[in-house]
Amino acid sequence: MTEIQDPAQILAAGEAAMDKQLAQFKRGLERSRTGRASVTLMDGVRVNYYNASTPLAQVATVKTLDSRTLVISPYDKSMIKEIEKAILMANIGLNPSSDGQVIRISVPALTQERRQQIAKTVRAAGEEAKVALRSIRKTLMNDLKLLEKDKHISQDELKQWQQDVQQLTDRFTTTIQAATQQKSTEILKPANG
Repeated sequence: MTEIQDPAQILAAGEAAMDKQLAQFKRGLERSRTGRASVTLMDGVRVNYYNASTPLAQVATVKTLDSRTLVISPYDKSMIKEIEKAILMANIGLNPSSDGQVIRISVPALTQERRQQIAKTVRAAGEEAKVALRSIRKTLMNDLKLLEKDKHISQDELKQWQQDVQQLTDRFTTTIQAATQQKSTEILKPANG
């Protein structure tokens, strides 16, 4: 962090960084396939809209028809081919088909082996997020030690602030663990219908 002389500011900056990391992790989880149709599957799809890479949500409406089908209604029907191309290029394992008016995507049921692979990927992403939290914690601890070394805070204050940093880290770690477990359970449970 940059020359902050107040431990409360260091802690606040650390919390903001951890919050950002958590949000990024949760966005990644939303895109994980579960074998069920979900509009979040299309979050990473970007369409070439008049030579500009544009999020799909800005050029079409995405809805779930049922637990296995997504329907994409382009605002401009001439964009159907571009949208289909973008979905295929997004490499999310889904094949679009259109009738000239809307695009339908049938979300195939996942095999148990594929479910286990996706759950393993989710757990790995959870571990990466926790490593990132520990890295933020290390930076915060170093910043606090510098304040103590430069006589801005006492050793007792340093210990208290370090405990606060650890509690903050533990809180975010617990949230990531819970989200990882919930998503893994959701992925491993077969979809009905």
